[in-house]
Amino acid sequence: MLHITGTLTHFANPLASPTGVYTDVMKDVVSVEKSVAAIRDIKSWPNYQETPLYVLTSMAQSLKVAKIYYKDESLRFGLKSFKALGGAYAVACQLQLAVEAKTGHRPSTTQLLAGACKADVSDLVVCCATDGNHGRSVAWGAELFGCGCAIYIHRGVSEGRTQAMAAFGATVTRIDGNYDESVRQVDADAKAYGWIVVSDTSYEGYMDIPKDVALGYTVMLDEIVNQLEGEIPTHVFVQGGVGGLGAAVGGYFWDLWGVKRPRLLIVEPEQANCLQQSARAGEPVAVTGDLTTLMAGLACGEVSSLAWRILAVATDDFLTLSEEAIPATMRLLAQGFELDPAIEAGESAVPGLAAAVIARSSVDLSTAMGLDANSRVLVIGTEGATDPELYKTLIQ
Repeated sequence: MLHITGTLTHFANPLASPTGVYTDVMKDVVSVEKSVAAIRDIKSWPNYQETPLYVLTSMAQSLKVAKIYYKDESLRFGLKSFKALGGAYAVACQLQLAVEAKTGHRPSTTQLLAGACKADVSDLVVCCATDGNHGRSVAWGAELFGCGCAIYIHRGVSEGRTQAMAAFGATVTRIDGNYDESVRQVDADAKAYGWIVVSDTSYEGYMDIPKDVALGYTVMLDEIVNQLEGEIPTHVFVQGGVGGLGAAVGGYFWDLWGVKRPRLLIVEPEQANCLQQSARAGEPVAVTGDLTTLMAGLACGEVSSLAWRILAVATDDFLTLSEEAIPATMRLLAQGFELDPAIEAGESAVPGLAAAVIARSSVDLSTAMGLDANSRVLVIGTEGATDPELYKTLIQ
């Protein structure tokens, strides 16, 4: 059987509601109905292409499960991350609102792309704090739609990711603190300078724009549903972070499939497990410290308030994953396991797959998570080599 060295801690969510109703409070964050406009809009953008959903047959056979599906986001809009969908879409939405407030006319994204609103948006500045991929999407969106951009990064963001954001014309400022401190700094500076914060996390007083970010992610989920051709996975493993992706996945599938939806398992680094700790506490709690982890995009210590509305009851299992599993899983995908295709997967793309492999190698964990020979496992490979130099080092 395929084996990856690493450890998992498992917490079964006592508040999970597998037969519950998807409420209006959760639909306010993400829903199939609300996703329609975002999906239609983003699919009309230049260079939109559906990303692959691979069936990893050899890996599934080795792990003794029915199917393993891997959604590969390494090619998304050339930004190599699913976050290309959310940040840029939210930028477009904010520019549309700004132009409408100024002129009384709400432009389409086609008009923004054509430069028809250049005079109205060129002096606007969008901004965010980021571990890398969300900021890259916001910076790309700003360049695409014609406004300015300021990005704040923390001390743990690599130089490669910094340069990728600057390449889109963003001003990048590094603070001497962790991700959550960079969120607070950009919020304060945005208020001082009149910038528009386009964040993928939500907090008190900042709840609307992250909903547009989440709706951007539904493009990926719509693709997955179509690519599955009627089949519904039994399990979906999703990387944690602030919880935005997990909430989008859990909410969309719940709204679409109801009680037939897959079991939702959230995977986090051991040193940045704010979602698992919040589930244990029964309410959002913060993880403090420098949040050091190889899984750079998941180095978050505070839960998104909006995401928690869904995750608190949609998540069946909260998992943490040890660091040593990451390079091994990246190499496994880069080489292609037996007859499976070779896949470029960055360090924040693989925790879900690593967790599934490690769990399946344990009778106790398999039993606890309901993994067996009939399981159809979906994992979302959220990024490719977003830091090319680090990627080369890790897969050697």
